[in-house]
Amino acid sequence: MLPLAERLRPRTLNEYIGQKHLVGEGAVIRQMIETGNLSSFILWGAPGVGKTTLARIIAHELKRPFYTLSAVTSGVKEVRDVIDKAKRDAKGLGGLFENTAPKSTLSSILFIDEIHRFSKSQQDSLLGAVEEGTITLIGATTENPSFEVINPLLSRCQVYVLKSLGEEDLLELMQRALTQDEYIASLHIEVKETDAILRYSGGDARKLLNIIELVTNSGIRVLDNDTVTKQLQQNPVAYDKDGELHYDIISAFIKSIRGSDPDAAIYWLARMIAAGEDPKFIARRLVISASEDIGLANPNAMLVANACFDTLTKIGWPEGRIPLAMATVYLATSQKSNSAYLAIDSALQTVEKTGNLPVPLHLRNAPTKLMEELGYGEDYKYAHDFPNHFVSQQYLPDELLETKFWTPQGSPQEQKMKDWLDFLWKNDPKK
Repeated sequence: MLPLAERLRPRTLNEYIGQKHLVGEGAVIRQMIETGNLSSFILWGAPGVGKTTLARIIAHELKRPFYTLSAVTSGVKEVRDVIDKAKRDAKGLGGLFENTAPKSTLSSILFIDEIHRFSKSQQDSLLGAVEEGTITLIGATTENPSFEVINPLLSRCQVYVLKSLGEEDLLELMQRALTQDEYIASLHIEVKETDAILRYSGGDARKLLNIIELVTNSGIRVLDNDTVTKQLQQNPVAYDKDGELHYDIISAFIKSIRGSDPDAAIYWLARMIAAGEDPKFIARRLVISASEDIGLANPNAMLVANACFDTLTKIGWPEGRIPLAMATVYLATSQKSNSAYLAIDSALQTVEKTGNLPVPLHLRNAPTKLMEELGYGEDYKYAHDFPNHFVSQQYLPDELLETKFWTPQGSPQEQKMKDWLDFLWKNDPKK
């Protein structure tokens, strides 16, 4: 018997649950399907939110030739084979696109799962076919495409973010499983409580269905919070490899670093490694933590985190666990400051409120004579020509002269920064 998640996989757009911002009435992907004008795009979202299912539905609705590759098992040869097949498909459908139909309504669909695992050369092999319209690419990734997809390919694709399923979506899916699946419906499952099953599902449709299947296959016919919790604790493999409690554990990992508890941080690191988490995902989170939580209190933390990322890519696995552990302990034991994080958020809020305030004339470049005549760059003082490489002058727009964005916190490093600025600006009446 097929797994429950496969038996209940939606076949049409009307059966698809969630992602109304993309497939609801008037939404962008629904419009593509209704008009037949499909462009290449990448679906970015957590596991179990419907990326693969949506790609299959699109191909079914548009009746296009559909090819699928996994970045884990496919290489450049497989990509080229699919492109050759797509060219043959195009001949059959439209005489090499020489009829009046646009290419966007004729090209085969190539779905690449886990496209973030494709190497640069593999991604390069797609460019020509996507550019010419030989294939319409649909990629799926759990990782930020900005980091994992090469810019030339990214520029040819839209990126659509899929959200974790909400409580209403999960309850609808559970009801569908209990009533529409022939086998599960025959068991006459009674649902008394849903908090636990929703919590353990974590917005993941596949995980929800896996839990229902696990629990019912164990002979349980009444679902309540205690029963579900006990059953899952006895069967930790109920979760897919992408991470037992993926988001909960990475959250605990970062919060342990932020809370200066190296033992807890190392424990959560070990949990992720044991669950088969992508090491580069962990390394990226360390870089974020170094800038967000440690920041100016210990700028070396950013160097250590970046060195960890670089070393990991060079030495691979399993040795890569060692630099990950080293960086984790270093960050957890470092002094903490989020002053830079708060400063940029404060500045962004001000920009949103005040709009495009003019740059003071003396700070502007004057590459042409006309700009010189208009006063661009006039009276600008070159700081390096003055003692301590500093001279008092206005740098903010007039409307923001008294505004402060950065507030130093209590670490010795930031106190040194504050003392130096106070020394430089002490004779400036505006400070």
